[in-house]
Amino acid sequence: MSQANDAAGPTASNMKPVQVKLVLLGEAAVGKSSLVLRFVNDEFQLNKEPTIGAAFLTQKCRLEDKVIKFEIWDTAGQERFHSLAPMYYRNAQAAVIVYDVTKASSLEKAKSWVKELQRQANPNIVIALTGNKVDLVANRKNRTNNDGEVDEDGEQDAQEIDDDEEDDEDYAITRQVPTEEASAYAQESGLLFFETSAKNGQGVAEVFTEIAKKIPLEHILSSSRGARAGGANGSNGRVDLQNGANGQRLGGQQEKGGCAC
Repeated sequence: MSQANDAAGPTASNMKPVQVKLVLLGEAAVGKSSLVLRFVNDEFQLNKEPTIGAAFLTQKCRLEDKVIKFEIWDTAGQERFHSLAPMYYRNAQAAVIVYDVTKASSLEKAKSWVKELQRQANPNIVIALTGNKVDLVANRKNRTNNDGEVDEDGEQDAQEIDDDEEDDEDYAITRQVPTEEASAYAQESGLLFFETSAKNGQGVAEVFTEIAKKIPLEHILSSSRGARAGGANGSNGRVDLQNGANGQRLGGQQEKGGCAC
């Protein structure tokens, strides 16, 4: 990604965006909506209500001499909405499959989504496996390193641990999905791999930047220019089934030197 200078600004603004349909998939409560809200609006909402069906958002970013418009379908993670997923990942050029690093079962669900996309989606789809909520395990690690004495066996004083847990329940959350395990699976399956925190923004912009680099933009440009990926109309309010206020326009379609987040 390169920064756009003042002279290049008007030119970049006049560029016709390359539309890239992207779908978010994953188990409920892994933070899919929070990830996309961080990318689009650079904000985080505590206790965000679950998505119903799917929400549609857009965001622009600049990659070298092209402007990319991500048309993002944020799908619901509840099992009862699983049958709707094909209508959102059909013809998608990219997918972000999200799991929770503190919940091992969410990685198994992510793997099932990978298999489904590899069977049924666009054969050239770029898939990014993304482990979210690393801020929770970072909190625990920092608490142990900074506030507690750890012996040679890695054991901390029991009373001190009890006191810590009473002070802040977040520090009791442990990582259930090792980075090495998920990374090895992603490499074996031909996926991009990231770990993120939607809460503090760690790694979020990188997910979309690296996806943009992998998308065959020239192929998209050479295909039917009049066709819109997935039939979206470019408004963040266009959804099929969604959660209340999520249907409002979420975030400006910004153009920056790198992917806006």
